[in-house]
Amino acid sequence: MSVTDPDPAIRKIVRELSSLPDELLIAILSSLPLQADLASCCLVSRRLNSIADPVLYKSILFDQPKHHLLFSESLVTRPRRGSLIQNVRVDFPSAEMADILTLTDTPHPIDRFSHTISTMSNLEDLVISVPESLSHGIGNLFNGPFDLACLKTCSLFYQRDDGGYWDLQENIHIFGHPTLEHLIIHHAKLDERGFESLEKPWYTGLKTLSLLQCDIHDDALADLLVLPEALESITITQLPDPEPALEESPEYMEDYILSCKSAQHSLQKIVIDFPTLAGKNPLKFRDFECLTEVSLGVNQMFGMKTPRLQSVALPPNLERLEFLGSVGGDEEVTELLCYAVENKNIFARKWGSLVVHGEVPERLRIVCKAYEGFLQIK
Repeated sequence: MSVTDPDPAIRKIVRELSSLPDELLIAILSSLPLQADLASCCLVSRRLNSIADPVLYKSILFDQPKHHLLFSESLVTRPRRGSLIQNVRVDFPSAEMADILTLTDTPHPIDRFSHTISTMSNLEDLVISVPESLSHGIGNLFNGPFDLACLKTCSLFYQRDDGGYWDLQENIHIFGHPTLEHLIIHHAKLDERGFESLEKPWYTGLKTLSLLQCDIHDDALADLLVLPEALESITITQLPDPEPALEESPEYMEDYILSCKSAQHSLQKIVIDFPTLAGKNPLKFRDFECLTEVSLGVNQMFGMKTPRLQSVALPPNLERLEFLGSVGGDEEVTELLCYAVENKNIFARKWGSLVVHGEVPERLRIVCKAYEGFLQIK
């Protein structure tokens, strides 16, 4: 549609559209199903082009380095455009980084990536999946007192050419971000140093933490979990055959549970899907008074040390227990689990569901029949 169209009906529609107040035009533009439709409306008039900015730039995907660079150049003439962005995803492979060198004559092109993100003063959701060469510059953003002051959700993954784990120490200050509520870390490693900054933050707003296929030292994890004021959920996952081999992660499940005690006053959910972690002693959850949901391996929970002179200490307010992997390979563990279910009104009165993957021992089935809907098989 163009204002130069000879059709009088079209010109009338354009005039009527232009006469609408800004608030109504923004509502109309926001309802358009396709980004291409929104971009076409920007060509109708200068006013629509200006009004469309908050809608057009609310959510942005940079899937090529040149797109990021072109947007950076547009900020020279439209410096406030960065403040319009609330959600951004930067996602491109290492192979495309070479192209950026031919698109700019600046001596440090990599710095332009972090600078562009720093202009997004109202950014709430940030997803990073880029080459590791950009990790230092982006990591500096999390250490600034005024950068990304509205950030609520962040996902970080830096690609290495050798497929290895990227060093989380480069972005460690993300854990000190005051407004961040949800953090996802992919394929990173962190040694025992943890948060080494002299100006360690306290009482951050982090509510959920996901460490996916990472290699994290348990002492470092305990150090990081002290920072949030009220962390509600933690998820830790790893492959059955990690690649590359783990160097920092503990040998036993109880080491990660001890790390979680740094947030035991507020944790409501613990998910640790980490097949390589062995179970030594029965886990102790009695001090986790807010914990309602636990997911891990049955042998990791009850331990492998024999003879078992004590059983697991369930969270007092447990509502949902999920065992990842098979159940029933150890008769002693099955007996202890049945005993816990039979006496759940004593150990965990709110315990309402037991989720099991695969085959279920007949003894456990019989015990669970006394509680309708208690046993759930996946």
